[in-house]
Amino acid sequence: MTELPDIGLGTWQNEDPEQCAQSVRTALEMGYRHIDTAEIYGNEEAVGEGIAQADVDRENFFLATKVHASSTSLTYDGVIETAHNSLERLGVDYVDLLYVHWPTGDYDPEDTLPAYDDLYDEGLIRNVGVSNFEPFNVEAALEILDAPLFANQVEMHPLLQQDELQAHADEHDYNLVAYSPLARGDVFDVPEVVEVAEKHDVSPAQVSLAWLRETGAYPIPKATSESHIRDNFESLDLDLDAEDVATIDAIEREDRHLDFDVAPWNQ
Repeated sequence: MTELPDIGLGTWQNEDPEQCAQSVRTALEMGYRHIDTAEIYGNEEAVGEGIAQADVDRENFFLATKVHASSTSLTYDGVIETAHNSLERLGVDYVDLLYVHWPTGDYDPEDTLPAYDDLYDEGLIRNVGVSNFEPFNVEAALEILDAPLFANQVEMHPLLQQDELQAHADEHDYNLVAYSPLARGDVFDVPEVVEVAEKHDVSPAQVSLAWLRETGAYPIPKATSESHIRDNFESLDLDLDAEDVATIDAIEREDRHLDFDVAPWNQ
C-alpha cells in the first residue's frame, strides 16, 4: 500500500473555483503531497485545474476523493458511475484513494464495497477508504472488502481526540486521516495548546497538527491563503516533546463540529 504524506490540504468549503485552484497549486508547489476533495464539495474540477497548473508530476502526490451517501450514489452502479465522473472532473486517470464518505443514506456494505473492489482491481483507485466510520462500521466493511482498507477519515483534533478510533486503526493496520484538525479555529483559544505554542514560538495551528502527527494520525487542514497554507506546512518542522504531548492529551473535552442524528456515533 501507498504511504500517506504527513500532512495534506483539505478543500472542504473551498468553493470559489479560482481560489480553490490557486490554493491547490500553491500547496503542491510548496511541498504538500496530499490533496483531499470529495464529490459533494463541488470543487473537483477546480482541484483538477490546480493540479494541472502545478509544476508537480501526477505520480508524485497523493489524491483522494469521496463518494457521497445519497439516494443512489453508494449503490454498486452509483459508485462506479460517480468514480468515473470524479476522475473526469479531476482530469486524472486514477485517484490514490476513494472513500465512502458516510455510512449513511444508501450505503450497504454488501452492495457498495464490491464496487470499490472492482475499481481497485481495475487500477482506477489505488486504495480504498471509508470516512466517518466507527469501529463497528469498519469491522463490517473489513468482512466484505477484498482490497485492503487503507484509511478512515474522521473529525479529529485536540478537542476530539478519538483515542478509540486510533487504537482500532493501529490494531487493524489502517490509517486515520484527521479532518477539521484545527477544530475550525477553536484550538487557537485552548489554553493548553496556546501554552505549548508559546513555549516553541509557533502558532497553535502548528501545535495541533504536530500533536496529531504524534498520535499517528494524518491531518488534512483546510486553508486557502498562502500564509495559512505555509503555516500549516511548517508544522512538519515542529517536534513536540513528551511533556507537550501529555499536556494536550490531558485536555478533557469532546467538541464535535460535524454531528447529526443519523451519524454512526449516534446509533
